[in-house]
Amino acid sequence: MKIQTQTAILFTVLAAAVILLLNAIIYYVATRDTSNDFKKRLELRVIVAAKIHFEKDTTSSAAYTELRQQYLEVLPNEREYLVVANHRKDSFRIPDGLALPNAFYNEAIQTDTTVFYKKDDVYYAGRGLAVGNEKYVMVKSAVNLYGLQALKNLKRILLIALVGKVILVFTVSFFFSRKAFKPFRDIIARVKSIGVENLSMRLEEQKGRGKDEIAELTKTFNRMLDRLETSFEIQNNFVSNASHELKTPLTAIIGEADITLSKERKAEDYRQSLEVILREAERLETLTTALLSLAQSGFNKNREGYVPVRLDELLFDIKGTIDRIDPENHIRLVLQDMPMDENRLLVNGNLQLLKLAISNIILNACKYSNNQPVEVKLTCPGDQGVIKISDIGIGIPHDDIKHVFVPFFRASNTSSFKGYGVGLPLSMNIIRQHDGNIKVASEEGRGTEVTVLLPLAKA
Repeated sequence: MKIQTQTAILFTVLAAAVILLLNAIIYYVATRDTSNDFKKRLELRVIVAAKIHFEKDTTSSAAYTELRQQYLEVLPNEREYLVVANHRKDSFRIPDGLALPNAFYNEAIQTDTTVFYKKDDVYYAGRGLAVGNEKYVMVKSAVNLYGLQALKNLKRILLIALVGKVILVFTVSFFFSRKAFKPFRDIIARVKSIGVENLSMRLEEQKGRGKDEIAELTKTFNRMLDRLETSFEIQNNFVSNASHELKTPLTAIIGEADITLSKERKAEDYRQSLEVILREAERLETLTTALLSLAQSGFNKNREGYVPVRLDELLFDIKGTIDRIDPENHIRLVLQDMPMDENRLLVNGNLQLLKLAISNIILNACKYSNNQPVEVKLTCPGDQGVIKISDIGIGIPHDDIKHVFVPFFRASNTSSFKGYGVGLPLSMNIIRQHDGNIKVASEEGRGTEVTVLLPLAKA
């Protein structure tokens, strides 16, 4: 069942419950008022009947009789009874056809008001009287036929009104829920039409909607489509560039082998050909290793092997490794304002992956600055470890900075340097696995500053 239908039904049920409660209150008040009105009319007849029976002044008695005949119509099934109270307690001489509990007569005698009693649809009104030493109870009974008929009509009207209101409420609520959910239907239809072949399509963002849920949902979908489109573009570029980079050394190897085998050659020629093949094979092996590392860094989310890693010790370890690879480097570690608590230097992570990520960045700084001084500075402000790698190399052109984390992308001023464009993307993947981030600031011809942010381990 669609949500718009569920909404209409739920609203109808709630409205029906409220209407039913109001109808019950109306019916209860009408029943009470009808009963009270009938009791007052019956009470008046009891008082007049008592006056007629016990009024000593015959003139007054005749006047009461005339008043009752002229102005008090006979009620349906109206009966009149005179109950005589015997001197013995709870003993009464009751006329035939009157079967009421003695408590009714006692209450009528003991109080100076009219007492009422209802049995089935018959109302009884009794009033105590004292004439000399004798005590009497004048009782009047009647059936409220008109009131019962009015309540019956009211019940029928309320029931018809309830059904009509429920139908009306359901129709109106269904119409409004359908109108309210129309933007969602439009979004669904638009999203269904978007596929791999037209990822550039976007949902229409209506400016008049402000910041309501539909506007937020539309923006969220569009941002997701932006990320998907970017991911597909990166994937296509990755496949295209990887194919090209892999094909180049393979073509050189196959070409060199074909030329060498085309005819008999001297031993020195064979040696030169094998050196070319070896060099291209090493290039292919290096590229394949880089591709595998990049792929694994993007999918390896297992954190079971994470251990506490001290950032200062990590940097000293990286510096020692680079010193062995490139003894002529000019890397300078700057460890200032280190916290007294060594626990504030710890991050949770994979030691080898973190070493690979940061060493890639430092080696790039050395390479693209032609081994000029490179500063590696460690600080731990707040709950983050911050590693800044600064060089005074060739820098990155402004238009190329936004692409430095795209696999196989190389800046336009790096053609004279050997590389494949996988170092920074690999480092970014590893740092993001550790819930960190990398920021790059650069100016062409003046140098580059790469900032690595890593969350510190919680105590």
